Amino acid sequence: MHAPRPPLQPQGKPDPVTPVMAQFLDVKAANPDCLLFYRMGDFYELFFEDAEVASRTLGIVLTKRGRHQGLDIPMCGVPVHRADEYLQRLIAAGHRVAVCEQLEDPAEARKRGAKSVVRRDVTRLVTAGTITEDALLDPARANTLVAVARLRAADGGFTYGLAALDISTGTFQLAEASADGLAAEIARFDPREIVVAEAAHEDKTLGPLWAETRAAIAPQPREGIDAATAATRLAAYFEVASVDAFGQFSRTELVAGATAVAYVERTQRGQRPPLSVPVRETSSALMRIDAATRANLELGRTLSGERAGGLLSIIDRTATGGGARLLAARLASPLLDPAAIATRLDAVACLIASPDLVADIRPRLRRIPDMLRALTRLALERGGPRDLLAIGQGLQAAQELAARLAAAGVEASSELCEARDAMARADRGLARDIEAALAEMLPLLKRDGGFVREGYDRVLDETRALRDESRRVIAALQARYAQESDCRALRVKHNNMLGFFVEVPQAAGERLVKEPLSRVFQHRQTMAGAMRFSTVELGELESRIATAADKALGIELAIFTRLSAGLVAARSAIETVARGIAVIDVAAALADLACDLGWVRPRVDRSLALEIKGGRHPVVEAALKREGKSFVANACDLSPPAGEGMGAIAIVTGPNMAGKSTYLRQNALIAILAQMGSYVPAEEAHIGVVDKLFSRVGAADDLARGRSTFMVEMIETAAILNQASERSLVILDEIGRGTATSDGLSIAWATLEHLHERNRCRALFATHFHELTALAGRLARLVNLTSLVREWKGDVVFLHEIVSGAADRSYGVQVARLAGLPPSVIARAKTILAGLERMEREKPAAKLIEELPLFAAAVARAAPPPPLAGPAAPDALREALAALTPDELTPREALEALYRLKGMIGPKK
Repeated sequence: MHAPRPPLQPQGKPDPVTPVMAQFLDVKAANPDCLLFYRMGDFYELFFEDAEVASRTLGIVLTKRGRHQGLDIPMCGVPVHRADEYLQRLIAAGHRVAVCEQLEDPAEARKRGAKSVVRRDVTRLVTAGTITEDALLDPARANTLVAVARLRAADGGFTYGLAALDISTGTFQLAEASADGLAAEIARFDPREIVVAEAAHEDKTLGPLWAETRAAIAPQPREGIDAATAATRLAAYFEVASVDAFGQFSRTELVAGATAVAYVERTQRGQRPPLSVPVRETSSALMRIDAATRANLELGRTLSGERAGGLLSIIDRTATGGGARLLAARLASPLLDPAAIATRLDAVACLIASPDLVADIRPRLRRIPDMLRALTRLALERGGPRDLLAIGQGLQAAQELAARLAAAGVEASSELCEARDAMARADRGLARDIEAALAEMLPLLKRDGGFVREGYDRVLDETRALRDESRRVIAALQARYAQESDCRALRVKHNNMLGFFVEVPQAAGERLVKEPLSRVFQHRQTMAGAMRFSTVELGELESRIATAADKALGIELAIFTRLSAGLVAARSAIETVARGIAVIDVAAALADLACDLGWVRPRVDRSLALEIKGGRHPVVEAALKREGKSFVANACDLSPPAGEGMGAIAIVTGPNMAGKSTYLRQNALIAILAQMGSYVPAEEAHIGVVDKLFSRVGAADDLARGRSTFMVEMIETAAILNQASERSLVILDEIGRGTATSDGLSIAWATLEHLHERNRCRALFATHFHELTALAGRLARLVNLTSLVREWKGDVVFLHEIVSGAADRSYGVQVARLAGLPPSVIARAKTILAGLERMEREKPAAKLIEELPLFAAAVARAAPPPPLAGPAAPDALREALAALTPDELTPREALEALYRLKGMIGPKK
């Protein structure tokens, strides 16, 4: 954000600063990192550079208002009643907004003097991670704010604490991560905004992390929260003596939590969002999926950032906002405990077995509003009558849903039973109070009034009658006065000077000025042919009518405050009900998905198995279905081979467009779906728990950070080789293709051996280096798979079937022809390919595989050579070396020459 641009050199005599502009500059100086929405009547005005930025971002007219320091003041404005629309666009563009409201009525300011300025101050800071308005929130996405803290570890490095909270729903989670796991944890929470101390934000080693995130970054004072006071600050926020009652937290987690609540307090300016007590999430209980893998697998969104086309968009059949957010959270954080996974699968299975129940409860779920977000708005005094109604309807619907589940019998699922019991505890009294109080048609804003039902409050009804039925009241009064004065021509009228008055003809007026009528009618004015009178009753009526609207609104607002306070006081119970609804919604959605698409229940245990029969890619299958095509299912078995304790590694060969990348991704997605507690797109699936999932699929430059495609590939591969464990699943596609053939083959070869000998993980390794398939004869847990193709009249037909075996060619020339390369290029490519294949037949790669030692043996023999005794005399080795001309050797010939030279040295002593 920008502070007001420093005034340029004044031209001539500087203009005096007006009181209003002086107030603006003071408020802006206190909020330099925000655009300032400065309330002036029915508009929020922006001045100086704020106006220029907002004008460009919002596409609104930039004008000017007055002068400052001899220069025109840029200005633009937005109507108060459309502020949410403009705030949404500014926040989406990465801006922060300080909302400066009028804190008193202009009439009160005038009492202090003609030149007095209305008191104004910032009432809240609107940032990406702290918004609560329905219009600014995505119902299906948690609006997560993540605070990151770090402390020195005993080894001199850093440990990191993360606090993830969503003030729109009150969720609050704490977690701890190592330096290697920080990016993965942040990616798991998928935050809208990240709060971090300036020291960590400016750390060059973390620079790439901040640059890659999609979230807004909010750097805080350099060192952040003091570790010694973090627990005290958290306890003060929750108004408890100690946070020990919430559980055991590390120091970094406490610092992160305190940083988060301090930021929330700063942005909310005196309002305290009601947060749930912090819950610790241990990374050891969740599958670790790093940011690159989430992006490659397109779990939540596609590589282009679109939600449509991601896995979540395919599996999300939830009917409520809370259910959608819970489903997204489960997809982002698959479990490692088979028992917990089974509990979720039992819930889905129970509902699959009761299709009539699912058909009945899903329409009910669609009618349930988002209670938690409505409750937060009420607690922050930003709610309206519709938020009251949302909670009342939600509580009533929860009772009905619980009764339906109880009647159907869901005892086969402990998760469904817990959710049913939670909903059954919904407070019927609160729901009845809200239903009794609210009218049928509700305004959006409480200040508009008219939201309390007629008959709910007698005083309010009388006040409304006076306000809304003034004509009837005056007509009745006029009829009585006419009868008492015996003057049928008497009329009650109104003007701005006299207010309400009685007007009668001249002759009748003469009677009204005499006793006894003069006691009631006081003469005010004589007109030509008429006389005007006032009465005490008319004066009182006028006063009551003038204040009736304000009084009626005041009564309604008091009722609103009372009902809101009752709901906020019952927040814990309402949260329990809302979460029960979300659990039911997710289970019903996954049951509907499984029944509709023919998905099956996976078997998940603590083995190292990974056996999938008839597996399908859920996103690709959905896309093909829309085109009227079917998906070709494939099996995958990475279970430990006979006599081996570790899982298998499969080399997948075959041409481009034959389905290798789809095959790799679908098996990773099936593992994620299984461990999040969903049925899977397969005929049968047995998944031994995967602790970490790594995917290196596809290629992209990172030019902004000076990284080529190959560098990005190597960085991601390095992360995999350094972190994968025996329980991990690794998906690698085309390692080494971004550099020269010999370099790439060498890297792919060494990577494959490292996975087999060091990581000992389960892996799918797609490659066009067909030479690597010969390793299957020497590495016990390595198997070959290939994608089937057929040639037909010079064309290649992709069958998209993955079978045992190895490809002997990649059909790249045929694919190039399909892509539209010129015929002359295709013809030349075929000629060159024929020559290269002839050379390969003469010097097969299998011979090279046999000659090179395995990775483990090579490492074992890698010892420093003994020092030389002195200069070496000319010998056969030197003569052979001198005879070589490196520039004339092919990569294969160079490698063979190197081994001949090595052989001349003789066995090592």
